[in-house]
Amino acid sequence: MRAAPRGAIICPHMKKVLGAVARFAKKEAVLCIAILLAVVSAFFVPPSAQYLDYIDWDTIALLFSLMAVMKGFQRAGLFSFLANKLLKRADSSRKIMAVLVFAPFFFSMVVTNDVSLITFVPFALIVLKSAGLERLVIPTVVLQTLAANLGSMLTPIGNPQNLYLFNSSGMSFGQLVLIMLPYVALSGAGLLAALFFFKSAPVQGVEVTSSLGNAFSLGWPAAFFAVCLLGLFDVIPTLIIAAAVLVFLLIVDRKTLCAVDYSLLGTFVALFIFIGNIGNIPAFRDFLSSVIHGHEELVAVLASQVMSNVPAALLLSGFSSEWGALIVGCNIGGLGTLIASMASLISYKFVARDYPAWRLKYLLQFTVYNVCFLALLICLSIALSYLLSLIHISEPTRLQLI
Repeated sequence: MRAAPRGAIICPHMKKVLGAVARFAKKEAVLCIAILLAVVSAFFVPPSAQYLDYIDWDTIALLFSLMAVMKGFQRAGLFSFLANKLLKRADSSRKIMAVLVFAPFFFSMVVTNDVSLITFVPFALIVLKSAGLERLVIPTVVLQTLAANLGSMLTPIGNPQNLYLFNSSGMSFGQLVLIMLPYVALSGAGLLAALFFFKSAPVQGVEVTSSLGNAFSLGWPAAFFAVCLLGLFDVIPTLIIAAAVLVFLLIVDRKTLCAVDYSLLGTFVALFIFIGNIGNIPAFRDFLSSVIHGHEELVAVLASQVMSNVPAALLLSGFSSEWGALIVGCNIGGLGTLIASMASLISYKFVARDYPAWRLKYLLQFTVYNVCFLALLICLSIALSYLLSLIHISEPTRLQLI
């Protein structure tokens, strides 16, 4: 009996491997691009122990700890429970939309934009279907996505780019909040105004079944969240906090530990290596510095449209210390394209899963709303810059005054 050709045995296995790689690359495109950039840069700056110095371990540690804590709250059902309480008071379609939109707006200030969307978009889909308001699915989810990205701008823990830039800049919590407060306030007013474009109709009380975890499942995330805040203010070393969270979850709640977004942590590490390497290539470093200098905010907005605002923040911070401009640019740069903020993809995936025929319609409305809000916030930035120039306040001076 003749043996099967070796190729006939290898090919199916190779196809499975290549298929798995393709699926992973499609799912984690940003991580794969970051790894590719790090690998390419390693040809110019050979790997060494210096690579470890490139990585901002405090940011990685605090980001891991906060993600674990927020997953703990989410698994305990806290966010859905609170939203359900608010929903009971809604007796019209506009009030229901208001609850569903402003829940991620305010929650994202504390629990990050991606956690807000992972929690409240599926919740909204259930609510709107139960209330017979499926016609409002697309505008509601689009506004929820905007709300989560806009609300998260206000605090250092609202999104990953804020956390990184806050740690790198050395500014105080209050300084970052005051820089972003005008943008968040105008965004809130814009979201409220957008709700009045939709005709309101009376609706009977809507309630979604939700269960709240026991005292322990709510207690440990609350305790560690308080500890994370102490780390944010440099009271407790962040590496100690991350180690404590890791050990605790390994013993008590491994499902929450597995739910942490490790691809985001990997993206940070890979980009830290890439930025560190190109910083050691004089020609490339000087070129990027010349392009960015004096145009930090604009470059951050444009870069975010094609690479997302988290990678943009990591990349541009290596070549500029105009922290206020970078924070504003990377935050409002999260509006625009679908990939400008990776959190926006979360909402799109939920809609595409439940309403595949509406994907194009969703993308069109998403783009229109995002461009409008981006234009609004850019106009605000120009107005604020003009006012500051009239009273001759530079960026470093403004930060000192704050």
